[in-house]
Amino acid sequence: MPKRPTGEGLRIGVTSDRPRHAAALMVGALFLLGLQDAVVKLTSVDLSLWQFQMLRSALNLALLFTATHILWRASAPRPKRLWTVALRSLLMVCTMVFYFGAVPFLNLAEIAAGLYVFPLFVAVLSALLLRERVGPRRIAAILVGFGGTLLILKPTAAAFQPVALMPVAAALFYAGTILTTRRLCREESPVTLSLGVAITFLCVGIVGVSVFTFAGDTAMARAWPYLFTGWHDTGIAIVALIAVCSVINLVSNIALARAYQSAEASWLVPFDYSYIVFAAFWGYVFWAHIPDKTTILGIIMIAGAGGFVAWRERQAAKGYTKER
Repeated sequence: MPKRPTGEGLRIGVTSDRPRHAAALMVGALFLLGLQDAVVKLTSVDLSLWQFQMLRSALNLALLFTATHILWRASAPRPKRLWTVALRSLLMVCTMVFYFGAVPFLNLAEIAAGLYVFPLFVAVLSALLLRERVGPRRIAAILVGFGGTLLILKPTAAAFQPVALMPVAAALFYAGTILTTRRLCREESPVTLSLGVAITFLCVGIVGVSVFTFAGDTAMARAWPYLFTGWHDTGIAIVALIAVCSVINLVSNIALARAYQSAEASWLVPFDYSYIVFAAFWGYVFWAHIPDKTTILGIIMIAGAGGFVAWRERQAAKGYTKER
């Protein structure tokens, strides 16, 4: 069999599962994304969310077009089904807006823990949208995971801020992204999927920068500048950090898209929880932050519940059990 040209595999979708390869791609991508998110937090005092996303997406598009030209001497692969790629892109953008919107206000471990209730949302959405049966054990796991989220967010504490719910909203959209990637976008090139996300992010960033720059100095802008301001003057150092984030983001998201195309989501979920460890690691490296005992307990509850849900789904898929 002739050897496939370098990078050629990224132009096509996946027709068979490679679970070990998918797990390795996921862990590596999540380690890099943890670093990216730490850099985003560093730049959040100098930029707005919309400006950051606009600039990073523009760089992503430039990198994608350059890479496809160098590797294949051709344009990026076109979507096989435009509407499914557009739907996935919109869901991913909503995920990132809610996720990064919380970055200036919460530490990385808290944000990661809020996001990682997504396996529980996957189970709920599978039941509601795909009519999959959710038995009492999975319901119990969902409740345990929800309890872990409450421990981390501490909604009854005097210091609670509604912004703490933003990573949970991100988890809901991320669950939709996962289901869409697996069910509707499996045969799409991961480059095409990344291109769709970059274009959508660029459009959203331009709109956000335009709207909030035009709005000017408002009470919301003074209270929440990262979310409710538009363009900020930036220096070379900030642009360089955005470029680093762009490279990391592009490589990581291509790897994640390929991972979810190459294995069942239920197989990948336990590996996905490595991001919480990486987020805590980068939080310690950059800010010497160590999660408190309550947060650690909440993370364990969320990870345990998500892992149990994933294990039950794998058992059901193999025919070992009918109850979920």
